[in-house]
Amino acid sequence: MKISSLTDIGVQREMNQDYFYTSEEAVGPLPNLFMVADGMGGHKAGEFASRSAIEWIVRSIQSALGNDPEKILDEAINEASTRILKYARSHSEMKGMGTTVVAATLLDDELLVANVGDSRLYVLDQTLHQISQDHSLVQEMVRLGEMDPETAKHHPDKNIITRAVGVTETVSVDFFRIDRESIRSVLLCSDGLTNMVEDAEIEHLLKDDSLSVSRKVKQLVSQANAAGGRDNITVVLIENDPNSEVSESC
Repeated sequence: MKISSLTDIGVQREMNQDYFYTSEEAVGPLPNLFMVADGMGGHKAGEFASRSAIEWIVRSIQSALGNDPEKILDEAINEASTRILKYARSHSEMKGMGTTVVAATLLDDELLVANVGDSRLYVLDQTLHQISQDHSLVQEMVRLGEMDPETAKHHPDKNIITRAVGVTETVSVDFFRIDRESIRSVLLCSDGLTNMVEDAEIEHLLKDDSLSVSRKVKQLVSQANAAGGRDNITVVLIENDPNSEVSESC
């Protein structure tokens, strides 16, 4: 694997409420772990929610028993949701905070993905595919046939999410399993990237074999900022390279 990650405040925000985590080494029973979280809330609440969610998820996984990775992730994400809500109830300035979480672990034969909210995971094989499903108001309307995908891309309510970690004590986590054999790259990102850069542009850049994995990550962030940088931008990129175990950091 070749891995690179980067978070950026963007052009228009005063605080970075995104947070990410990467580990090529085992975390508890999981062989590796990659996560992106995008917090929401008032002053410092979103920052606290995203960072705390990832920290609590990691701690939960580190102490987990059993060997079912989906159950381990589900219990860890739900524990984080309970803890964040409990903290918000005892700190009025944190009321209403929450965070998205998209997480992935590469197992022997497959990629396991967990998702809450609208941070995304993409897989590149011959083309780019969005694996996670946005838990957002407009995407629910698209799934119900009440809005077409093109309108959804530019809808003013596109960032209203319908599911988040920390808003309720328990949260429904979506899981996806993808065969690893054909995967060239795995991309985890916050919506600060996908709201600014079209999927076709992301695909074109990820397919550029002349660029290192760290250069691709930096260019994705640069493109998002060049397009307006309206939100924080976080990118974690994993390239499947069976001949290399070197990771790169930005």
